[in-house]
Amino acid sequence: MLPRDLSPMLASTGALPTGEGWAYEIKWDGVRALVSVEGGSVRAVSRNGNDITGAYPELASLLSLTKPTLLDGELVALVNGKPSFAALQGRMHVRSPGADLVAATPVGFVPFDVLHLGAKSLLDKPYTERRKALNALDLGAPEPFFGDGAELLQSTRTQGLEGLVAKRVDSTYLPGKRSPAWVKVKHISRASVVVGGWKAGEGGRSGQLGSLLLGVPSPQGLLYAGHVGTGFNAAALRLLADRLAPLARSDSPYQQEVPRQHARTARWVEPVIVVDVEFTEWTRDGRLRHPSYKGIRDDL
Repeated sequence: MLPRDLSPMLASTGALPTGEGWAYEIKWDGVRALVSVEGGSVRAVSRNGNDITGAYPELASLLSLTKPTLLDGELVALVNGKPSFAALQGRMHVRSPGADLVAATPVGFVPFDVLHLGAKSLLDKPYTERRKALNALDLGAPEPFFGDGAELLQSTRTQGLEGLVAKRVDSTYLPGKRSPAWVKVKHISRASVVVGGWKAGEGGRSGQLGSLLLGVPSPQGLLYAGHVGTGFNAAALRLLADRLAPLARSDSPYQQEVPRQHARTARWVEPVIVVDVEFTEWTRDGRLRHPSYKGIRDDL
C-alpha cells in the first residue's frame, strides 16, 4: 500500500549551480502535488496536505498505470503553450469543476519524480535512477537537461518561463525537507510603483507597517497593482512610517475597487511616494506576483 502521509521535497533558493553532477529541469508555474494511483483510483494531495483530487478530474488519465505508483509533480494550466498561474487560479479554488470550466481551462499534470512503484520505495534511490523509472512509465514527463545550465536558464527567460530547478544527480528524495541538493532559480523583474496606502502589521510587526498597497499610473488614474509585505528591514519600516504619516487621506486614491481584505483595514495616503519592487510576473488582472520591497525612489 502506498504511503499517504508524505510531504514533497523542497528546493532551496540560490544561484544556479553549474558543473558536473547537476541535472536541470524547467520550473513549472503551477500547483505542486503528490499523486498516487492505486486500486483503480487516483488521489492528489497538495503541498500542505490537502486532498485536491476532486478539483482536477483530468488526473483520471493516470489510471492507465498498471502498478501502484506515487508521483511528484506540478498541476499546470497552459496558455499559448506556456504555464500560466493566472489561468490556473480559475481552477484552484473550485472543488468540483463542471465540464465547461474544465474545457475552458484544462489542467495537466507534469510529473518530475516517482517515489514509489509497486511495492518498492524509491526514496533512497539517486535522482538518475528515479528519473529512469519515471521515463519507463511513459507519461510524457519532460526530459531533464544535463548540459550548460546557464544557457538553458537564458533560454527559459527568452521563452517567458519561470526559471529552472537544478538537482544533484546523486541526490535521494527527502520528504518534507528543503535541501541544497535541489536549487530553484527564478527569473526576477523589477518595477517602480506608487504607494497608495498601507496596512498595519501583525504578530512580530504589530504596531508597525505591515504592507504597502501599490499602484501604477494610467490615463484613468492610479490602478491597483497588489500589495507587498516582504523585503523590509527595521530602518526601512521607520523611514516609510515617517514618510507616509503626513500623507494620510480619508479615501482611496485608486480608480478601481481594492480587494476587500485589504481595503477594510487600509490607511490611505496621497500617491506621491514611489518605491521599487522585485517580482516574478504581472498577472492577467494587472497585479504584481511575489513582490519584494527594494527601496524608495526619491528620484521619481
